[in-house]
Order: sequence, then C-alpha cells, then structure tokens
Amino acid sequence: MTDALKRLSDEGVAIWLDDLSRKRITSGNLAELIDDSHVVGVTTNPSIFQKAISGGDGYQRQVTDLAARKVTVEEAIRMITTADVRDAADILRPVFDATGGQDGRVSIEVDPRLAHNTTATIAEAKQLAWLVDRPNTLIKIPATKAGLPAITEVIGLGISVNVTLIFSLERYREVMDAYLSGLEKAKAAGQDLSKIRSVASFFVSRVDTEIDKRLDKIGTDEAKALRGKAALANARLAYQAYEEVFSSERWLALEKAGANKQRPLWASTGVKDPAYPDTLYVTELVAPNTVNTMPEATLQATADHGEITGNTIQGSYEQAQADLDALAAVGVSYDDVVQLLEDEGVEKFAASWNDLLKSTEAELARLAPSEA
Repeated sequence: MTDALKRLSDEGVAIWLDDLSRKRITSGNLAELIDDSHVVGVTTNPSIFQKAISGGDGYQRQVTDLAARKVTVEEAIRMITTADVRDAADILRPVFDATGGQDGRVSIEVDPRLAHNTTATIAEAKQLAWLVDRPNTLIKIPATKAGLPAITEVIGLGISVNVTLIFSLERYREVMDAYLSGLEKAKAAGQDLSKIRSVASFFVSRVDTEIDKRLDKIGTDEAKALRGKAALANARLAYQAYEEVFSSERWLALEKAGANKQRPLWASTGVKDPAYPDTLYVTELVAPNTVNTMPEATLQATADHGEITGNTIQGSYEQAQADLDALAAVGVSYDDVVQLLEDEGVEKFAASWNDLLKSTEAELARLAPSEA
C-alpha cells in the first residue's frame, strides 16, 4: 500500500477503480489492487464494458455457450456484464463486510438508452439487482429528469443506487432530494434503512474540457486566466451542498431511523489536458465521506507522486463561487455547459452500448455452432 493512497484513504476518501474486465478479475489484478493500492470499490459503465468485451480476452467460452443457446444479443450482454459484476462483488465482499456495507461495492448501469424513460429504468434496475444478486451491488441510474423519480422508486424498494452523470449543482440538489424521498418511501414500507446505500457521481474533468474550450475561444487574458478552475469550483460547491442537505432536519429524522448519507463520488477524474497535473482531480478534492473513482492511470499517478495535504475542499467555497461568477462575467454560460454535458454524457453511453451490441452480435455469430 502506497503512502499517498493510504493518506488519501485516511482523509476519508474511498478509492474506487473506474474499470472492470474479466481479465482483471481472473488474473488476480483486482485482488492485488485491493491488497496493495487501497482500492475499496469498482465502477463500470457502458464504455468500460464495450472496451473490455470487444477486446475479447476471457469471454470466448461464455459467448460460445450463449451462441449455442441462440440468445438475443441483449440477453448475452446482460449475462456477460452481470457475471463480471458478480465476480468482482465476491472479490470485494471482505471489504463490504469490514466497512459495514459502506464500501466493497461494484456498480452496474441500467441500459443508457432508457435514460429518458422512468418506468423502464425502474424495471431494469430491479432486473439487474435480481440478476447480480449480491448485497454489495450499486445500480447506476443517470441523473436525467426521468431518472430522478426512478431513483426515488428504486431506493424506496430497498435497492442501493449509484446516481451517475451529475454535472450541475441544481441537478445535484435534485438528486439528494430524490434520495431522501426514496428513503422516506422505504421507511414507510418498513424497509431496513441501514441496508440502503447510495453515492452521487459528480463528473469533474469534462467540465474543464468544455469550459476551457469556450475560454480559449473568447481568447482574452481574463478568460485564459480562468482555465482549469471550473471543475474544481463546481465539485467543491457540490460538497458544500452535500454538507447542507445532510445536516438538515429532514435528513436528521432519517438518520435517526438508521439511514446512511449519500456520499458524493468524484467521477471522470482522469485529467484530459496535459497542461494540468495528472493527479489534479484527486489531490484537490479531498474531504471526508467522499469517493474518488479513478482510471488505473490516475490511481498509479497518485500512488507515484500524489501529494495529499489534508482536506482541500472545506474553506474553499467562497473562492469556488467567485471562480464560477468570473466565468459568467467573461461570457461562459454555466447552465448551457452543464446541460450540454448531460446530453452528451447520455449520448456517449448510448453510443458505447450500441457499439457493444454490434461487437457482441458479431462474436455470437462467429462462435455459433454450425447447423448439422
């Protein structure tokens, strides 16, 4: 275990790996990361599965069996992805037990093509929870307008949720409200609130990528001076909102009934711009009761040269608000940016899912037994 990763963990940041493949499971790599790199969770998304399965390594035997059964491509994908999540959940089960269910979690996403369909999202979340059948699973539901009532309903059923694709502060507050409403439904239904967990995945690097592009286009010295500030400011103000909501009277009543706080999760923490430090979205977003889900390259960079200097969020709120205000002053519309990023996020995950459908269909056809 590296000192930087241990210090990060000691500050209250749960380190999750933003990647999963069958090879990572069967080679023992995931277990090694848990033992040596303080990894206590795993997140997946359609892009990650598309990359893993199209790479093919370790999937041939299962795909051959699925082809022999002549399953649909949609069923094949669900059988393949839930198998990986189930196996990863089993590897992480000791962490889950040791942390009382807080960590040791593996996330799996509802079909992103359902992002604007509340009823279908709820049905898919229930199906995934049943298919994986592990207590340390989180079902990922996107924070679209249609996703919000789905979050409430699924939490109300006692299913733990990772809310994904959050970009705006307003939407984040709506997500926290949806979670609290779900807990209230669960309580009314007699559910054990202590068993329900949730994280809210607040995306980071994509905010800088889009806003920096707009600042470069404006081109003034004033605009250029704001490059690389928006994503951290946005995330820090999200943490301020988290502190506010989870100290409210409404929350305290639920906490008294055994409920757990919905932790902020920093997602998309791989740095896209080589001008910035490659650990920027780790070292500058340190605060208690948070999760940072990292691509392996970011995990390794943090282990190698990350400087963990304590809490880097609390006490930054005034400056963070000033940075966002300065963006508006030079002509960058925050509302326009966050809506664009949400729309693009849904579209990108849907595109990855469609690519996954195509590549899996091709593999099913290639491995199908010849008819006698």
